[in-house]
Amino acid sequence: MNDSSQAAAALATGEASGFIRQMIARDLARGKHAGRVHTRFPPEPNGHLHIGHAKSICLNFGIAEEYGGHCNLRFDDTNPLKESQEFVDAIKQSIRWLGFRWHGEVRYSSSYFAQLHEFARQLIGKGKAYVCALSPEQIREYRGSLTEPGTPSPWRDREARESLALFERMRAGEFADGALSLRARIDMASPNINMRDPVLYRIRHAAHHQTGTQWPIYPTYDYTHCISDALENITHSLCTLEFEDHRPLYDWILANLDLDSLSEASSLGDSAAPFVLPEQTEFAKLRLSYTLLGKRFLRALVEGGKVDGWDDPRMPTLAGMRRRGYTPGAIRNFCEAVGVARAESVVDIAMLEHAIREDLDHNAPRAMCVLRPLKVVLDNFPAERRQVLRLARHPKRPELGEREVPLTRELWIESDDFSESPPAGFKRLVAGGEVRLRGAYVIRCHEVLRDESGGIRELRCCVDFDTLGKRPEGRKVKGVIHWVAADEAKPVELRLYDRLFLHENPAPKSVAEVFGELNPDSFERLENCMLEPAALDGGEHFQFERVGYFVRDRAAVGNGAAVFNRTIHLRDSWGAVR
Repeated sequence: MNDSSQAAAALATGEASGFIRQMIARDLARGKHAGRVHTRFPPEPNGHLHIGHAKSICLNFGIAEEYGGHCNLRFDDTNPLKESQEFVDAIKQSIRWLGFRWHGEVRYSSSYFAQLHEFARQLIGKGKAYVCALSPEQIREYRGSLTEPGTPSPWRDREARESLALFERMRAGEFADGALSLRARIDMASPNINMRDPVLYRIRHAAHHQTGTQWPIYPTYDYTHCISDALENITHSLCTLEFEDHRPLYDWILANLDLDSLSEASSLGDSAAPFVLPEQTEFAKLRLSYTLLGKRFLRALVEGGKVDGWDDPRMPTLAGMRRRGYTPGAIRNFCEAVGVARAESVVDIAMLEHAIREDLDHNAPRAMCVLRPLKVVLDNFPAERRQVLRLARHPKRPELGEREVPLTRELWIESDDFSESPPAGFKRLVAGGEVRLRGAYVIRCHEVLRDESGGIRELRCCVDFDTLGKRPEGRKVKGVIHWVAADEAKPVELRLYDRLFLHENPAPKSVAEVFGELNPDSFERLENCMLEPAALDGGEHFQFERVGYFVRDRAAVGNGAAVFNRTIHLRDSWGAVR
């Protein structure tokens, strides 16, 4: 069955889910674009990718994969003032980490600067563009408002020959930043403000991370994007809804360029594929509760020292989520579950957290780690005895085998697992009470030793040696606690992360407001936590039993000890486990 037949069958059976997939299935069924599907992901390298970009990545790369097409990675690098090679490298790494591969070589809008310059000359020659001497502030003032039409520039009727000469002088670097700009001549009374003679080129004497100082003028995104799509013979240009009002300009630019010259300049590299103009389609961007995805605000958090870099585990960046222990599979599953729609809505962050838990519950091996240690001495356990218990690496996956857990006379347990004045329903250790050690014996506490300040220093307990793997005779022990052997435990540093924002829907209007909405309890460092020894020789992700899911952070600098970041709590409710 060919692509068109498969697409028709998918439409008939309803298998093409989502309006974009249905659109592509219809295009293929009609033989549009000669049966090709070619998408692109065009990030600007002015910061790290975040979870919102993951939705676009999964859509563009996923669509191409599903329909046997291609997806380009093209950097929208038209603003050298904010972009850098560091961000280029980080973006490529994040895409690879998510599990996607782009078609051919990495592409850059800057690679098309020569063609873009020639197309701009073409528009000037047709009387469709002119060089304007209004300042950026004046251009905004002349543009008008949603209720008032714009005012034409005094240079709107400049002759094409004069504009061409000035444009070449701009290219030669003769003018200062902001002195002149190239604008499209469209309609200053258009109800769509984007069509009121938008800027196509501006002067910026700044070095570019790809082209160096070759260009003192840089094209705008709106001018560059549509032509780059055409040059790469993209069939479906998928954008978020914020670009819906820009689509008329996208179409206007392509409609006013010479198609033959566009076709000749196409970088498709496949002579068998006919040249077609790309079409832009918009979808709703991802909005997530308790999360802020505006790159401007994320940059402010980094530069203001409110977080420890773009990869801080509290950040919604893919680099931050990776350090926190989120998995590529869980993020892809989340994006698939969210789906692609036209209408914007806020997705509950619990949906993302559920996807993470579901993935880690299936894949993360178990280990025991004590966060706030309290010493327990087993009085009737011989000091020279070392008993090795064999516990499952994963309770639901026996194929993962077992791990060796040593048991000795002295143990560490959680200080919260003991209480002298237990509240109602407390099912852990109390003075004179019993509790089961996870995977081991039932113990009874018979003495509490204190330090000079009156705090609890140590618990003296005894072991019921008849309770390994079975219930004690004549009594019911409900509580089970985790523990580690004191002599063999490995000191580690745990970093506990929580949501970065206090409010469900943070909507700051300024950087100051962003800083005011931060959760002051989003980070806690615990040193001298005690981990069972075998875990340090295992993988990266773990469920520390009764505590949460953690990942080893090899990029972190601790006090000589291994560092583990808490990925997420065990339960779905925020803060249910601390």
